[in-house]
Amino acid sequence: MPQITVDYSAPLDRRGFALALHPLVVETVDASLDACKTRFREVEELVVGDGATDDAVVHVEIALLAGRTDEAKARLVQGVLALVPEHLKEREGVRISAEVRDLDPSYAKR
Repeated sequence: MPQITVDYSAPLDRRGFALALHPLVVETVDASLDACKTRFREVEELVVGDGATDDAVVHVEIALLAGRTDEAKARLVQGVLALVPEHLKEREGVRISAEVRDLDPSYAKR
């Protein structure tokens, strides 16, 4: 069920990050490891602020079935923010953000 999307323009060890992220999600919000799915979307063009810098971004969005507390979601966000730098090939000028949200009630899988 955890639907994880990573938008990135920084050089990121994608597989290593996903393999480290999944156990963090399981441990923090009581999900099943087999249910964790992460997809990566490379950002080809990015403008930050007035465009004066060549900053890069990594944004991690984790969508979960409803029922987790705000505190658990906040712990997961903090864990993600700590984990991302460990998988960056270059850390300078990288803006990291994360969001944990509930899946829409219409979510279904088979």
